[in-house]
Amino acid sequence: MNTDQNTRIEELKQIIKPYIQNSEALETLTKETDFIKDLQINSANLVDIVLDIEEKYEIVIDNSSMERMLTVKAALEIIENKLNES
Repeated sequence: MNTDQNTRIEELKQIIKPYIQNSEALETLTKETDFIKDLQINSANLVDIVLDIEEKYEIVIDNSSMERMLTVKAALEIIENKLNES
């Protein structure tokens, strides 16, 4: 994992922190962490997280990307792709 990705994971942790039920899972967050299963984030909060990500990175995440954004890895890939598009 490169430094950029580590930074991005730390930023992602800060974004999802207010929405999680399981703070222990946040401490052990990896690229494989599932937002719903591991962090117990509900779908309404997942939408809030997407909005927060859009605001932080000044990107627009379409519905098909939003539906795929269920893990940290997927979120990182989507953020990267959107940043490269702009």
